[in-house]
Amino acid sequence: MRQEAALAIRVALRHVQRFNMLYYGDVHVGTIARRTGCPADVDQWEWSCGFYPGMEPRRHQGNTAVDFDRGRADFEAAWRTVLATLTDADFEKWRHQRDWTERKYAMWARGEKLPSQKPSTMMGCPCGARFDSHDPAGSYVHRGHIYAKQATR
Repeated sequence: MRQEAALAIRVALRHVQRFNMLYYGDVHVGTIARRTGCPADVDQWEWSCGFYPGMEPRRHQGNTAVDFDRGRADFEAAWRTVLATLTDADFEKWRHQRDWTERKYAMWARGEKLPSQKPSTMMGCPCGARFDSHDPAGSYVHRGHIYAKQATR
């Protein structure tokens, strides 16, 4: 069972814009920020409620508000509705992505590459075997399997 957590606001600066990130425990679940580039006679604040991965984007909610307090009230109402539909697994998806992203950037900072970024001459054969494509003697037997598979496409 998911433990209830209070919403917390963390203030951040991106370029020159101040925005407020809303967290449910350790999961970033939304943002409230002053809008930029809009006329003075329209709502000056906007909010968004949702996180990915964990929630499908079509389930995210958002709108504009006249001021921060109205935006926060609207966000909290939307969050209560959204929260009722979420499971622990939804939050775990977001945490898993956050942790993977931290590991990835740490590897890059150390000058390491991800396994998918390392060149490899290993190939998979339709027969299920893995072989080194730069080894003529070891790869010759698999050519027939590969050509036969390509011919069926």
